[in-house]
Amino acid sequence: MIRPMLALLLLCGPAAAAGTVSGPATVIDGDTIEVQGTRINLYGIDAPETAQRCETANGQEYRCGSKAAQALRARIGSGAVTCERREGGVPGRVTGICHVHGEDLSAWMVGQGLALANRQVTAPYIRQEGHAWATRRGIWAGTFEKPADWRQDRRRVEAAAGTSAAD
Repeated sequence: MIRPMLALLLLCGPAAAAGTVSGPATVIDGDTIEVQGTRINLYGIDAPETAQRCETANGQEYRCGSKAAQALRARIGSGAVTCERREGGVPGRVTGICHVHGEDLSAWMVGQGLALANRQVTAPYIRQEGHAWATRRGIWAGTFEKPADWRQDRRRVEAAAGTSAAD
């Protein structure tokens, strides 16, 4: 059994053995992409959900989740994305550090103020988040609910109403 697996790893090459996937990407939301049929959560960040709304400094509501996804889509463009799988994400989901043109997409999203650094998983993006906050970029320019809190509130409302996102 071990020999056939070793042969398979040798045939697939080092990228497959290391858990790397590369190719064109489809943006699902502000922190999720799909590459070569694999849905990947961007490592170490949490972006507003697609339906989530935030407020500008002037109190105007806008769809910050949609804006985050649009910005990620524009940043990737038609470039090939390379993702290296990482541990520490949501159980049951593939999590990866993804790059386009050599740039870490998670770091870029946080630096633009389009996502939060996930302190429970990793700390590398906290500096970018601090800079985005200090310069009032993206969601830091106004008010917002943390995406994790927004999801939890949404689940409570759905449970009270007897519905779910799948309905």
